[in-house]
Amino acid sequence: MRNRVVIGSRGSKLAVIQAESVAMRLKELNSGLEVEIRQIMTEGDHNHNLKLDDTGSTGIFVKALEEELINGGIDLAVHSLKDLPTTLPDQLYLTAVTQRLDPRDTLVAGAPLRELKTGSRIGTGSRRRSVQLHILRPDLKACAIRGNVDTRLRKVAAGEIDGIIVAAAAMLRLGWVDKITEYLPLESFLPCVGQGTLALETRREDRRIAEIAIPINHLPTWQAITAERAFLHALGGGCRAPIAALSTIDNEMLIISGMVADPKGKRILKDTEEGSLADPAKAGIRLAGRMLNSGAAGIINEIRCQ
Repeated sequence: MRNRVVIGSRGSKLAVIQAESVAMRLKELNSGLEVEIRQIMTEGDHNHNLKLDDTGSTGIFVKALEEELINGGIDLAVHSLKDLPTTLPDQLYLTAVTQRLDPRDTLVAGAPLRELKTGSRIGTGSRRRSVQLHILRPDLKACAIRGNVDTRLRKVAAGEIDGIIVAAAAMLRLGWVDKITEYLPLESFLPCVGQGTLALETRREDRRIAEIAIPINHLPTWQAITAERAFLHALGGGCRAPIAALSTIDNEMLIISGMVADPKGKRILKDTEEGSLADPAKAGIRLAGRMLNSGAAGIINEIRCQ
């Protein structure tokens, strides 16, 4: 049917909310369009024994969606952009991104980070967050945790852990802003590439779906994430080192900040680069190159050999 689109989404509450927000926007921009959301289970959803930063691969939350997209089971996949690898299958294309929500991390706990007691257990499945937590509060314990946001919140409420670090955008989309104890400062907690943004992935040759999806694209966000993804790709794509990046736009200039660290937080590199909005990828590549030459290459290669 020419006036119908099937969206593929993970089945978690957050993922469905994200897909529904895209479906609503598509219908607003395309009068009479019928949209169906098809829930698809990914490897990351059903295999809870996976340690997300230790898989040695990328795309565990998107591969099943991409396979459905390639096979024609869905017309469009909606992802959290942070889950989308920097290299996509040849048949697929990142067609649009939504306007980025708050890119910060947040803390959900009984007290702000500076007031937590020594030895408090903070749940996170991210090496990036663990390292930045260790740098700021080395007396706290980062605990590996899996599960959807609501599952993690229940662990805090039950006293299994003392707090969790979770993306502000996730809490906002779920309507749980009132549960946030503290927004963590970007100076100390630089986010992962693409945090706060949704990605619309389509088949490269499907012009009909592309024409429906492209109007959703938010240009300033697209420019920002292009620099961030170029930075990550130049560092080695899905390498397991704790990596963070965030681009902002100021007076027609793109500014990207990046971080690379070793998993124990003993070595941490941070740097910033400016670039043109006309070619944002160049800024990300230049930043990666400078950081690789400043020691990031050694950190990344050491982790690859572990």
